Amino acid sequence: MASLRQIAFYGKGGIGKSTTSQNTLAALVELDQRILIVGCDPKADSTRLILNSKAQNTVLSLAAEAGSVEDLEIEDVLKLGYKGIKCVESGGPEPGVGCAGRGVITSINFLEENGAYEDVDYVCYDVLGDVVCGGFAMPIRENKAQEIYIVMSGEMMALYAANNISRGILKYAQSGGVRLGGLVCNERQTDRELDLSEALAARLNTKLIHFVPRDNVVQHAELRRQTVLQYAPDSKQADEYRALANKIHANSGQGTIPTPISMDELEQMLLDFGVMKTEEQLIAELAAKEAATKATASAT
Repeated sequence: MASLRQIAFYGKGGIGKSTTSQNTLAALVELDQRILIVGCDPKADSTRLILNSKAQNTVLSLAAEAGSVEDLEIEDVLKLGYKGIKCVESGGPEPGVGCAGRGVITSINFLEENGAYEDVDYVCYDVLGDVVCGGFAMPIRENKAQEIYIVMSGEMMALYAANNISRGILKYAQSGGVRLGGLVCNERQTDRELDLSEALAARLNTKLIHFVPRDNVVQHAELRRQTVLQYAPDSKQADEYRALANKIHANSGQGTIPTPISMDELEQMLLDFGVMKTEEQLIAELAAKEAATKATASAT
């Protein structure tokens, strides 16, 4: 029997991380892989496309109702979704109160103690945002997630977050077995997006696992609370997620220790690719606009 693979999807908020992860996992099921999703986002939206529902009851909310997590049964928190994918949402505290990391580690410990990690090939952690928050770094800190896939795009802040997440992985790679599996670019149709993604991957000592093209069928499926593989299984987009799933499946043991770069180096890379302009260029453009405005005013 193949060993259990524990992977995690990280990325900045709004990058499409949960959508990408759920579609990829739906494609992994087609490879006869048994999947457990552990949602690590307080919004509890890491499993909605798999369960075809608004939101799953979370471990923390159910524990609060029952009295404590020890009063729960595994059947209370674990639901079966698309093609038998197991789904759990950790949940989190009320906004502005407490640390979401508490919910993450409470859930993981509860699931392990109650046999949820048995009879599965993959455990996937879907984690909110950046690892500068120690709570959201919990799957890495506790040496649970072994392969990290960063969902990013050609946008400045997505690139910044990818670099920052790599910095967090590096910190824990020295003491544990966590490795960077690669980058997944969720296309935003920015300038030279593919080239920039491949360049950042090279600088981070990793690879661009897959470039996921933008397609409105993703939104159509989401509105119906479905993955693309369920909503439009014969579409080109479904095949893109199958390709990504195949690449991740073949990537076992090939993760790397990342080499994050400085903010100055990241900005220089954007300048080199013509994505970001220098201060001199911006000043020159502003001066040209002001001159054009004055010329127009003089003519009238």
